Amino acid sequence: MTRGRPRKDPSTLQRWTPPEGWSRLVAWISPEEKKALKHVAVEAEVSVADLVRSLASGLASGVITHEELLGHVNRGKQVMEKIPTLFERDERFKVVDRPRAECAWVFDGDGVGTEKLDGTNVRLTVRSGRLVRVEKRRNPGKEHKAQGIVDGWYVDTTADPEDKWILEAAGNTDVTAWADGEHPCEALGPRIQGNALGLDAHLCVPFNTDAPVLETAPRSYAELREFLAELDSRYAPGHLAEGIVFHHPDGRRAKIKRKDFPRSA
Repeated sequence: MTRGRPRKDPSTLQRWTPPEGWSRLVAWISPEEKKALKHVAVEAEVSVADLVRSLASGLASGVITHEELLGHVNRGKQVMEKIPTLFERDERFKVVDRPRAECAWVFDGDGVGTEKLDGTNVRLTVRSGRLVRVEKRRNPGKEHKAQGIVDGWYVDTTADPEDKWILEAAGNTDVTAWADGEHPCEALGPRIQGNALGLDAHLCVPFNTDAPVLETAPRSYAELREFLAELDSRYAPGHLAEGIVFHHPDGRRAKIKRKDFPRSA
């Protein structure tokens, strides 16, 4: 192997001086996010820094359009940010009749409501109609929250027994007609989250395509409380629905669950 040119002064480190006008970009990311970036960088045979620069260069030169990038960014934000609950909570962690500011669009009548399915949050990655990756959502623990980490993230499933039923659900899901990309889903079935919907088999249901639409879902505190108290599941009739997720056209979401409300007035 040939050696590179020696430094002019072997006792000092070589320094690189950026061109005039360049600026340095620093961002804090989780270990899982760093791993994901490294994985792409290795496949592209570049460093992570050059990967980020390539993205910026593509935007600057028009190779990547703002619309294309914003679509991926919005999907990523949905993963990073926990879906907000419609109302503020009291000291018992039950909702009170005080709408959260970031959910104002729901009370303005925007978006559409879908049934919130009672399972566990996963993400399936599909390429050419084939399932290539299965991830599960991880929520921050006390140690993370002490570090200021309050939003959840996705991690890869493994061969460990705790992921067995998630992987079975993913394997039972027909993705042949799904578009390429990452699809947030709810994993459901007999061995997942107590099987509140009484299903006979494990499977994954995409949030934005297969969750039943609730056209008549109300939007006030009192009406939602009454509506959810007896809402029969559209996905598994004969079982109570867990709640409602409202979807805004721009990708924002908001949720409310039956158990969020206090038992008595």
